[in-house]
Amino acid sequence: MSKLPVNTGLISGKTRGSCCRRFLTPALVAILTLLLAYPVTLSARNRAELTYNLRYGFVKGGEARIVITDTIYNGRKAVYYYMEGRTSGLTDKLYRVSNVYESIVDAGTYLPIKAVRNVREGSYRYYNEVFFYHAKDSIFSKRTGGIKVPRNLTDILSVFFYFVKQDYITKVEKGRYIELPVINGHRISTIKIKHDGIQTVDTELGKVSSYILLPEVEKGKVLKNSDGLTFYISEKEKVPVQFDLDLKVGTLRAILSGFKLNGQDVKNF
Repeated sequence: MSKLPVNTGLISGKTRGSCCRRFLTPALVAILTLLLAYPVTLSARNRAELTYNLRYGFVKGGEARIVITDTIYNGRKAVYYYMEGRTSGLTDKLYRVSNVYESIVDAGTYLPIKAVRNVREGSYRYYNEVFFYHAKDSIFSKRTGGIKVPRNLTDILSVFFYFVKQDYITKVEKGRYIELPVINGHRISTIKIKHDGIQTVDTELGKVSSYILLPEVEKGKVLKNSDGLTFYISEKEKVPVQFDLDLKVGTLRAILSGFKLNGQDVKNF
């Protein structure tokens, strides 16, 4: 199979101060990872680009960028998703973080064909490529080799836009969960996503009526609750406009700051 290009250059560093080490930097790592896991779900129309500012209170902690491109992969129509996140300013000095996720999905089924995860968090490094063979319910991972997997397995990047493309947002009643099989890195599990209604969100591009989605994640040492992560997805374009990570010491927030289609700014939501 042809090789998916990987961008590796973003971040590394050293922690200073017990507060940042225990709360801010792990939280920033988490929201960068989860932000990149929720790609745009509208048609790429050749090329779409979204940018986000990451804030902890009044402090800007980083930036994220999502690029979506229509493409042909091994002779079939596909969509290529490239997503990167980086720390900036004071946070970058305290603890540099770089996460790059890439996925090529079938343009008809929106199931992944190939996924790449490339993580650089402080001194930690992780890289893996996974190839999907849905007709045989199997994958090949460069870390673990070939194995059988659950039907319609998605990767941690493609699972959310698969959720939207299957129209689960409108099919699922408020308060109900949908469970989907997913591979994260090389670990296979099930992710639960709850639809929690509609709310108007203030963004840097104006007020946006948005669906509220609550993925169930591990509580760990940072989150208040296992449902402490909230996605806000615009009703009209199905674009992620805001993400909140509810921490024990406050809220880390990612807010949409720019949206372009084929190089042209989009402001009508």
